[in-house]
Amino acid sequence: MRSAALLGFEMRVAGPEGEEFEPEKEVLEECAELCKVSGGKVIYTHDAVEAVKDCEFVYADSWMSYHISPEEEAERKTKFMPYQITRELLSHAADNVKFMNCLPAMRGCEQTADVIDDPKLSIVFDEAENRLWAQCGYLLFLKEQGML
Repeated sequence: MRSAALLGFEMRVAGPEGEEFEPEKEVLEECAELCKVSGGKVIYTHDAVEAVKDCEFVYADSWMSYHISPEEEAERKTKFMPYQITRELLSHAADNVKFMNCLPAMRGCEQTADVIDDPKLSIVFDEAENRLWAQCGYLLFLKEQGML
């Protein structure tokens, strides 16, 4: 969110209500200040349709972490399912929308299988490959600096 604000992008973030899910107030305030300078726009909403409306890129983050208990997993699924990336939700995005997820992704949770597996819609594997090369560059930099 900060990067989008700093670079003058428009970014919309959607998630459930509740302090444990919402961005910290200080982060939203910082983004608002950065947007005044950059001309960007950062919006947080509880409405998934509003978040994807006319967007060219839709990105899903993971709902689960390795430390989530089975009891909490069921509760999180209930709260996050209205934000699942589906073809229906993407019908509100731009015609040329691309789907992204940093992986690993749980089909049936953050996104449906037909979204993440669609070669015309999903660019998750290109995204993962780009991260691979970025990390290789970082390792090379650390090696050249004598840190590895």
